[in-house]
Amino acid sequence: MIIKHIKELFGVRDNPIFLKGKDMAVLPSIRNAYLKVEEGKIVSYGPMEECPPINSGEEIVDASRQYVLPAWCDSHTHLVFDGSREEEFVDKIKGVTYATIAKKGGGILNSAKKLQEASEDSLYEQAKMRLDEVRQSGTGAIEIKSGYGLTVEAELKMLRVINRLQENSPMAIKATFLGAHAYPEAYKENHQGYLDLICNEMMPIIAELRLAEYVDVFCEEGFFSLEETQQVLDAARKHGFKIKLHANQLKNSGGVQLGVKNGAVSVDHLECMGEEEIKILKTSLTIPTLLPFAAFFLRFPFQPARQLIDAGLGVALASDYNPGSAPSGNMPLLIAMSCIQMKMTPEESINAATLNGAYAMGVEKELGSITVGKRANLIFTEPIPSLAYLPYAFGSNLINKVMINGKF
Repeated sequence: MIIKHIKELFGVRDNPIFLKGKDMAVLPSIRNAYLKVEEGKIVSYGPMEECPPINSGEEIVDASRQYVLPAWCDSHTHLVFDGSREEEFVDKIKGVTYATIAKKGGGILNSAKKLQEASEDSLYEQAKMRLDEVRQSGTGAIEIKSGYGLTVEAELKMLRVINRLQENSPMAIKATFLGAHAYPEAYKENHQGYLDLICNEMMPIIAELRLAEYVDVFCEEGFFSLEETQQVLDAARKHGFKIKLHANQLKNSGGVQLGVKNGAVSVDHLECMGEEEIKILKTSLTIPTLLPFAAFFLRFPFQPARQLIDAGLGVALASDYNPGSAPSGNMPLLIAMSCIQMKMTPEESINAATLNGAYAMGVEKELGSITVGKRANLIFTEPIPSLAYLPYAFGSNLINKVMINGKF
């Protein structure tokens, strides 16, 4: 396939690297471009005057009124869940806090009860529908966590569902074990008992069956303390898992420092940040991942993206798609929100949701930029006057079509 007369091709990079500081505002592009795809991969691109001759049998796509850019890489979601939690949404409107809802058995424990009772096939069909939905809005790679099981059987059930999605979807999907998401009611007064269950029963089985690549922990006051989180991370390393961490969502509680200390691939959320956290992230390879949907939905202060970028850090953006605090995986809306509420430029937001997102989920060698040899995961926009129009007109669906592995 040859895509011809692309109005502007964005995210073209010969040697892509994780973007930090001022480099995040740079989104290289080629106007009136072509892009050639073979066997699902990008084999060449450039200005139209360098377009190779059309061979017999090659499909031609005219993109003369369209922008083309890399598909989104959503590096933090909880896509597998049963049903919804709009009743808690109404409680929040009435002023009930997130912490109060959790204490009453709502929140994560609510979703855990539903998931434990749901069949594996039902969970798969629901998750597949959500996956199809986010793909239509431009997502080409996604990370999915467990964590709504909270028992050995239910956590394995969730991870098997994620495995089925990996096998049956053309998208790049990464699996993360998040057994340390909340303490089940049965272990409310016996934290060590549940930690032993995670470390000594769940993790060995998951490692043996290769059901996950990452281990994550909700490191937060009222959930898993620094000491409890460290126990889980020690077991994760022992079993060969890479580490991610929910950190600094509700309070500045030391989660960022713990993540960096343990070589976490990413620390995610980061609503509550200070100068110390910024300083330690600058000395590390840990990727700060911002989840503005959660801040928006819970009416928390938005993450200090401008402060992080101006300090020289690079950030990734992810949806946090989940039933309790971010019931959406709409990445174009997320990019608009990042521009409007976190003062990121359109270029910074797109880089954070593509190349930097790819790094945050370990697919940077195959996705996240327009680079020869990478998968042809592409977004084709509707005819729009500029790239900035994409986040500016946040209420309009401006994605015309999406290509995954060279196929629309």
